[in-house]
Amino acid sequence: MEEMYCQSCGMPLVKVEDFATNKDGTPMSEYCIYCFKDGAFTGDISMEDMINISLKHMRELFKGDPDFNEQAALIKMREFFPELKRWKKSL
Repeated sequence: MEEMYCQSCGMPLVKVEDFATNKDGTPMSEYCIYCFKDGAFTGDISMEDMINISLKHMRELFKGDPDFNEQAALIKMREFFPELKRWKKSL
């Protein structure tokens, strides 16, 4: 099965509870519940702001892990996020 990621923050979408909701309350598998709820984005933020929020969560998740490299994570997110649907630029 193909892994699904939130098309706003990159969070893995593993359980139905992780999924966003449409206006009618049905699950929507493109975004997570933190980024999109009841048919709308939960915040009007920039891609760079979203990267910083994600980095904050990663710091907490990997606190004390000597293998966590914050700079490498930041570089990867700046490469990955522009490919997500919310941030992809239309040509």
